[in-house]
Amino acid sequence: MQTLTGVRRNGWRLLLTWAVVTIFAGGALAEETYKIGGIFSVTGRASFLGDPEKKSMEMVIEKINAAGGIDGRKLEAVIYDTEGDPTKAVMSVSKLLNKDKVLAIIGPSTTPTTLAVMPFAEKARTPLISCAAGNKITMPINPWVFKTAQSDIHAVQAIYEHMKTRGIRKIGILTVADAFGESGREQLEAQAGDFGLTIVQADKFGGNDTDMTAQLTKIKSAKPDAVICWGTNPGPAVVNKNARQLALNIPVYQSHGVASPKFIELAGESAEGTLLPTGKILIHDLLPETDPQKAVLAEYAGTYTETFKQPVSGFGGYAYDAVNILAQALKGTDGDPEKLRDNIESLTDHVGVSGVFNFGPKEHNGLSANAFVMVRIQNGTWELVQ
Repeated sequence: MQTLTGVRRNGWRLLLTWAVVTIFAGGALAEETYKIGGIFSVTGRASFLGDPEKKSMEMVIEKINAAGGIDGRKLEAVIYDTEGDPTKAVMSVSKLLNKDKVLAIIGPSTTPTTLAVMPFAEKARTPLISCAAGNKITMPINPWVFKTAQSDIHAVQAIYEHMKTRGIRKIGILTVADAFGESGREQLEAQAGDFGLTIVQADKFGGNDTDMTAQLTKIKSAKPDAVICWGTNPGPAVVNKNARQLALNIPVYQSHGVASPKFIELAGESAEGTLLPTGKILIHDLLPETDPQKAVLAEYAGTYTETFKQPVSGFGGYAYDAVNILAQALKGTDGDPEKLRDNIESLTDHVGVSGVFNFGPKEHNGLSANAFVMVRIQNGTWELVQ
């Protein structure tokens, strides 16, 4: 018969054994997942970008995990909302790197927030795949930073090539006063001469401005053949409304920064006839069967609309592509960040929602001009411009 002391001693041994097993099991469990960070503008002015990006990241991670994960390990998403604020973006990246110990980061949603966090990812030697478009994200090359959004260089080229076919010679430009707007303005000015275009009036607007009548009045007085607005919602929708109010009866071009149903919703009837470059997601059903992206686009659009009961946009596709690129690059790395970075940089012929990616030591966007098509908003929807 056991003594009371023996019972106590055995009890403590069992408790100690349980604690040790729990600690090691916990460590093993942690090692079985790859933690991936996400920082998006889920709420706030840029929520039309960040909300579909967050949903797309969660959706594709669920799909990858259901198929067995990467090398037997599941992906675990840790996502923070930046609200489009560079300061909050920096705070979020700090948490992801120092508290959550993520292997890589997807996002942010905007160019200003991306530029704010890039130095921290580089210092931590952690791959960051941005969902923003500004050229300065990947020019010059930062070894630890990539992006999936199509380049401003190619967006401007698509607009100017379309203008050339319509005999447009004089243009007015109106750009948002932030990093995205500055990047677009630089390309609009740099490429104009190559297409025989003259910028007769250039102006800016603030991201929160609610009236662009003054800028558009000056543009109208310069008598351009067309006007280009470069920004993200809601400003560009205001530009369309003000242009109609001023009877600015010339073609209005927008940037790829408004390529989502949200722009049509905000601009209302004034959106009619607007021209813009966009990834192929908005008109994927109109693509020929020979297009290499058609199957990927159809799968993404079908799954997203069925899951979330809302239309897709190219912005969600940026995150969808980023996670798939990361998942491909993770294979065989055992979570080593150096190997992961190298694998992203060497990835070629990756067919995604945003285009066909071909990365390299001097190319951290990986997309060509073929990633864009020109569309016109007609009867409240998108029409492919041939």
